[in-house]
Amino acid sequence: MISVLRSFIISAAIGVAAIAAVNVYKTHQTEVANPPVGQFVVVEGSKVHFFQKGTGPDVILIHGAGANIGDFSFDLLDRLAQNYRVTIFDRPGHGYTDRVPGIATGAFTTQGDSPQAQAKMLHAAAQKLDITQPVVVGHSYGGIVAMAWAHADLDRDTPQNAAAVVSLAGVALPWEKDLGAYYSINGSALGGALVVPVLSAVATDQIVSGSLENVFAPNLVPNGYHAHLGTALIVRPDSFRANVRQVNTLRPHVVELSKRFTELSIPIELLHGTDDTTVPLDVHAGPLAQMVEAANLTVLEGVGHMPHHADPHATVMAIDRAAERAGLR
Repeated sequence: MISVLRSFIISAAIGVAAIAAVNVYKTHQTEVANPPVGQFVVVEGSKVHFFQKGTGPDVILIHGAGANIGDFSFDLLDRLAQNYRVTIFDRPGHGYTDRVPGIATGAFTTQGDSPQAQAKMLHAAAQKLDITQPVVVGHSYGGIVAMAWAHADLDRDTPQNAAAVVSLAGVALPWEKDLGAYYSINGSALGGALVVPVLSAVATDQIVSGSLENVFAPNLVPNGYHAHLGTALIVRPDSFRANVRQVNTLRPHVVELSKRFTELSIPIELLHGTDDTTVPLDVHAGPLAQMVEAANLTVLEGVGHMPHHADPHATVMAIDRAAERAGLR
């Protein structure tokens, strides 16, 4: 029995070491193939990766879960840079931005960077970049980070306060349904330590492509998007853990943030598709538009969770409206 147990332990140790080696190799290859495209600013010892283009009023773009700068730089950046100075940030833990300063990042921890902490970190980065009166645009998870930015502005007066917010299929209000096994398992202590490394090691382009198709449905993934996003960056173990922990721990923060949304008086533009099953219209943007007087909702028929790709013209129009309502244009 002891001999069998010893053999099992040795085999398990070899397996863990092999998976770790595969992930080290894959991470290195991924980062060589997908290097940082922007520059860095340091906030409390943590690096924030950003890309900036254009001139005019400031617009900040904050991507959603499991993404990076590439989501917005694929198409929307060039459209906006004709009239705005556009800054895209990698959110904390994604792309090449570090986690929020002081957060636990070990394999067995479960702490997620809250939207409030992410907004604070990106606000500090905006201050270092001399960004002023920005229109803060967030997609999906980035939507609640944008709302957290405006929420914090209720108690501070700085040049970096949001002049307006634009939420693209954004998380806004608490939901009732469970997020499912994917997040509960991978966001747990054992899942983060044992399951995530395995999934990172075995993830293939085909698997990731299938996930993208589900996110975009019923709309199609644009040609070249997969390569431009650098999807392999998403499944690096550290990024994988950061993402599932942020989503898995999100709801209590949304509950807390939503208590003061009625106090917001800055222009808020909401763009949401009728066919979004990831962040449903009737749970988030719909009720928020009824709750907040300053919120204007544009509903896109037949559009899923990626409105800025399915209808970039409507997206630019929403940002233009926000800027005009804020007196920036």
